[in-house]
Amino acid sequence: MKINVTDRAGKTHALEGIDGWRVMEIIRDYGMNDPALAIKAECGGAMACATCHVYVAKEWLDKIPPQHPDEADILTDFGFGVEENSRLSCQIILGDDIDGLAVTIAPGTEP
Repeated sequence: MKINVTDRAGKTHALEGIDGWRVMEIIRDYGMNDPALAIKAECGGAMACATCHVYVAKEWLDKIPPQHPDEADILTDFGFGVEENSRLSCQIILGDDIDGLAVTIAPGTEP
């Protein structure tokens, strides 16, 4: 499985992912070896920060589960540059249904 992640400089990276993993985990792990993909991911997926904020490509919005109300609150309270397609990548679980998902790393996620 793959996700396509556009970094802050506009370069797209095809990342291998594992079924059932959070998109945040995939980006975070690749970011350990590639500074262009580095994100804070401070809360580790507990939905307590917005340091894994991504923009989901418009064509994928209907293919991922809708935002939980708490996710919207976290983005409003802690996110930078929040848009209609903003999501916390810790709340998107990779599976066959979203193989090829395209996201862009948002500002405010830099380590």
